[in-house]
Amino acid sequence: MRAGIVRGVLAAGLVSIAALTGCGVQPSDAISVGDPPRGRVAPTMKMTLYLVKNGRVSAVTRPGHRASPADLLALLAAGPSTAERAAGLSSDVPAEAAPFSVAAEPAGRFVVTLSTPAGELSTLAVAQIVCTAAAMVPESPARITVVGAGQSVGPHGCPE
Repeated sequence: MRAGIVRGVLAAGLVSIAALTGCGVQPSDAISVGDPPRGRVAPTMKMTLYLVKNGRVSAVTRPGHRASPADLLALLAAGPSTAERAAGLSSDVPAEAAPFSVAAEPAGRFVVTLSTPAGELSTLAVAQIVCTAAAMVPESPARITVVGAGQSVGPHGCPE
């Protein structure tokens, strides 16, 4: 019985010593890492695309970086994200329409050139392209002509 008491006292002593020593982290003074950052914070960019929902074009914003007009239009051909698809959004712009190019003309007119015949695009696909291109120039009512494979559609403004 005496051995049991001795073992209990030893165990309690070891637990006390372990608790007093902690995990080995020693106290220290504050460590200086320099001044906090200064200056302007980069703004969060948002891209506006027009996808299709319930048979109509619908504005969708995505977080992102500054994209060229051609790259933004290529997102239409790539289709909606998984979350957008789950929300019932789709795209009528065929994947083969990419790559795109965009040229500015006088008086708020733009020409969007795609890689497929423009006359074969659905009305919704043309509206997606026109509205997405027009959203890049919000300060004026832009008129967009869609051109591809020798065919031309427009000029149109965004119907929304």
